[in-house]
Amino acid sequence: MRSYVAEARRRVGPKRLRIRPVIERLASEHPDATIALRFRNDLELLVSVMLSAQTTDVTVNRVTESLFRKYQSPEDYLAVPLEELERDLRPTGTFRQKARNLRGAMAMLLEEFGGEVPLRIEDLVRLPGVGRKTANVVAAERGATQGIVVDTRQEDPVKIERDLRRLVPREDWARFPHLLIWHGRRVCLARRPRCERCVVNDLCPSSRV
Repeated sequence: MRSYVAEARRRVGPKRLRIRPVIERLASEHPDATIALRFRNDLELLVSVMLSAQTTDVTVNRVTESLFRKYQSPEDYLAVPLEELERDLRPTGTFRQKARNLRGAMAMLLEEFGGEVPLRIEDLVRLPGVGRKTANVVAAERGATQGIVVDTRQEDPVKIERDLRRLVPREDWARFPHLLIWHGRRVCLARRPRCERCVVNDLCPSSRV
């Protein structure tokens, strides 16, 4: 297995030489690759991304359609009983934890940031329920990209992000994760990748073509 992987990597060449053509081809193939969550302002963006943990974007969008009519400010999330907020979040899963995190985040926004969503990663990750992935998404969608969104449970995401930041050109940090997500949904399916129609199959060491 190791010899096969080593041979495959030699065949496609060094990562640094492949990364730009990979990004360019994926961008051409998926010009509509962008965040699937629906929001109208910074607060709704933060809430949507927090709720997206362990559920689908479709579910989050369905829940937030009515949620954002009811809760339009940090104060609104704190004005109702915790049990009521939990009921409103129930379809997103782990709703009790999400409700507690949302209330904690809203309280901190009011106490420390004047009710506004901060822009710096260092400030965002201080909010209850906001990890580095969520912070990176929120910052990038506001045009203040400070890192690369990494979603993995198998290895150290901080190390993976650090490695990617060295490899991916800074101007592509924001769009790179979206390109991978949409390519994974449309072509590089986990159970049955469609390598025969993949635009980067000649640059991929895992290609079956």
